[in-house]
Formats: sequence, C-alpha cells, structure tokens
Amino acid sequence: MIKDTWKFEPFTEEPIRLIDEAGNWIADFPLDLKEEALKKLYRDMVRGRLLDERYQIILRQGKASFVAPSAGHEAAQAGMAMAIRPGSDWLFPYYRDKTLLAAIGYPVEMLYAQMMATRLDPNKGRQMPEHPGLKELNVYTVASPIASHVPPAVGAAISMKIQGTGQVVLTTFGDGATSEGDWHAALNFAGAQGAPIVFAAENNRYAISVNFEKQSGSPRISDKAHAYGFPGYHVDGMDVLASYYVAKEAVERAREGLGPSLVEFLVYRYGPHSSADDDRVYRSREEVEFWKKKDPIPRFERFLEKQGLWTPEEGERLREEIKAELLAAEEKAEAAGPVPPEWMFDDVYGTPYWLLEEQRQILLSEL
Repeated sequence: MIKDTWKFEPFTEEPIRLIDEAGNWIADFPLDLKEEALKKLYRDMVRGRLLDERYQIILRQGKASFVAPSAGHEAAQAGMAMAIRPGSDWLFPYYRDKTLLAAIGYPVEMLYAQMMATRLDPNKGRQMPEHPGLKELNVYTVASPIASHVPPAVGAAISMKIQGTGQVVLTTFGDGATSEGDWHAALNFAGAQGAPIVFAAENNRYAISVNFEKQSGSPRISDKAHAYGFPGYHVDGMDVLASYYVAKEAVERAREGLGPSLVEFLVYRYGPHSSADDDRVYRSREEVEFWKKKDPIPRFERFLEKQGLWTPEEGERLREEIKAELLAAEEKAEAAGPVPPEWMFDDVYGTPYWLLEEQRQILLSEL
C-alpha cells in the first residue's frame, strides 16, 4: 500500500538534520532505531574511517598505486547502506564508497585484494585501485569516467520495473558528476520512465580542484530534480541519522512505485581528491580544519553518549577491535598472492577465442 504521508519535504533550502552538533535528537518524530542498529551505524562509520587510514599506509608501502580518500563521507555512506537490501537491491557506486561497501557486507579482504591486485580480488586485478565490484552483492564495478555508471544504473532500474521484481537501484556519485551530460540524460530518462532508483550525490564541494560554485548556477544539487519531475532532498550528510532516514524514505518511495528521488548529501572531503592530488593548491588548511570540527563520528558519539550507548573507553575498545580485523583482512588478501599476468585473458569471451589462447601461451613462454 502506498503511503499517504512521508516524513521529509523535498526541496528545502536548509539541509535536513535530525541530530545537532551537540548530539541532541531534534527531529519532530520519535527515534525508532533499536540499540543494535545504532551501534551498527557507529561501527560502520568507524570501520570506514580506519579503512581509509589503512589504505594510505598500504599506498606508502608500495602495495597499492592509488587511493581516493573518503574521510568525511562516512555518515552518508553508513546511512545509505542501512537503507537498502544488500544482495537484492543493486548498488552502482563510485570510487569513494569504501564505507558503504563494507557496511553492506562486501568482504573487507576482497576490498584489500582489489587495492593490491591479489588473487582474492573478484575482478582479478583488472581494475585500478578503489574500483571494486561484486556480483554476489549486486555491486556494479566502479568506473573511472565520471558519471558513466549512472545511465546503466537507470537501465537496470527500468528493467526491474518492467519485470516487477520489487528491487531498487541506489547509485552514488560526487558533485562533479552532476556537470556531466551522462548524468542529466540518465535523470531525465529515469523521471520519464518512473524508474525505481535513488540518485545519491555525495557533495563534498570539490570536483578535484573545482569548487561547487564554479560548476553550477544552482545553489543546491537537489534543486535539479525539479527539471526531471521527481523529489530532491537536501541532507546534512555528516548526520548519520538524517542520512539513513532520508535514504530509507527515498528507497521506500522507489520500491512502492513512486519513481526516482535525488538525495544530496552535504559532506566534506578531508583528504585530497586522490593520492595524485595536492589539495593545498586550491583550498586553505583553515577551511579543512573548520570542517573537521564538524566530523560526523564525534558528532554521533555525542548522540550515543546521551543515549547511554557509548563511552570513550568503549569507543577505544571498538577501534582496537576493528584495527585487528582490518589487519587480519589485509594479511589474508596479501597472502593470497599477486594476480598472475595470464589472468588478463580470462573472461574476455564466454567461449575462449583461439587468438587470445595463442597470446596467452606466448606470454607464458616469455614469463
């Protein structure tokens, strides 16, 4: 049955918040998440932050060649992860979504394997780092071209609508993607066809070095949904509960046949765009420090503390536990060994092609 009312109004000027900076619940509806779910959100955020930090280390150790920092995005991603049905719904992510992927159950050792191109990587080391994908969880492989995954996400959603599967697609992207033609064509098509899809913009205010004001005359990405005939939600993406509840409502709307939504999560990228970027050239250290004071993890800790669900000692114990888990996953991925060069010929065709088999033998003889 389609609901008559929903919690959130689209197209608000101010971002939707449910907890303030001091950790107070400020929503006009009661919190209905149980203790287990609240603790999972916190754990997912902390694991995402620690995983991001560990990626920086393996980069410096020469075990990976590229990193796309995600610190500052954890609340939006953890909230979205809890809003979908992993393994049933489809996820079309982008390269900064490590918190989101780990939170839906993507094995962390496989994430490490993808970073280091070891045998545990389901994509056999044939993507650059930070470009995972996993068939078993319906995770579309991340692509480097900006916004190129958004049209296929719409196509998948329309297929689900035609077949009546009850599935929903969630596709994520940065603010820079909204300046691409692929993005606009995809949203237009989704709106016209009523596709069961949620478009999630993780607006960290910079497309590499280009700030948002130089990309768009629109003050908010969410406003762009007006043109395509569906709701746009403006959300404080550093508030994990706002991120969860709005994403959940957008997913429910799609599942109930009400079509797409565009959800803009306002976040901030603490690190550079990537390990190949020097962000000091285009933004001040004072700006970065200002946003670090709004960090989503301490903010949620203050909320949990008021609920009697967190203490500094418990937080430190959890961090040490997650660090041990991440180290074990990293060691497992590395112990699997590097991807053999001849795997490059696998899976190109459903039936092995004689010319590729000939090239494989030439490579093996030279190795």
